[in-house]
Amino acid sequence: MGKKAIEISNLDIRQMIQYLNEALAEEWLAYYQYWVGARLMEGPMRSEIEPELLLHATQELGHAELVVNRIIQLGGTPLLNPDQWKQFAKCDYEEPIDPYVETVLEQNLRGERCAIGRYQNLAAFAEGKDYATYQMAITILNDELEHEHDIEDWITDIERLKDDIRKIRL
Repeated sequence: MGKKAIEISNLDIRQMIQYLNEALAEEWLAYYQYWVGARLMEGPMRSEIEPELLLHATQELGHAELVVNRIIQLGGTPLLNPDQWKQFAKCDYEEPIDPYVETVLEQNLRGERCAIGRYQNLAAFAEGKDYATYQMAITILNDELEHEHDIEDWITDIERLKDDIRKIRL
């Protein structure tokens, strides 16, 4: 962190680095959850949803890069061992044991909602104290909100598809 940045910041840097490492662990797990879920997913609309989940995975990886850069800028060390990810993460990683599309989407939706909380808290902690971290948190938060919306739309579309099939059968 530069001298002027230290001068204008008014927060516990160690606590911020802890929060950022927790976010980093969650981003790595979210990346993998999206990526592996997209690969294994089965069911209606899979071919339409899979590329979008892979795009979400790529965006989660981009978030991890932003968070790592911020940790280093603050003078911290990012998590160095993947074994630490589950220990640091406050958002759960859910294995896609059931590859049905709705199950995978519901798992990702829970992950997104947890991430939304994470970045709301990070933004609140940094607001008025650490402008760079605040801006990063808001940027990532907006992506997570968009991901939540996408997933909710897919779940709604699948429900409508199932309703249409039921109507045809009657």
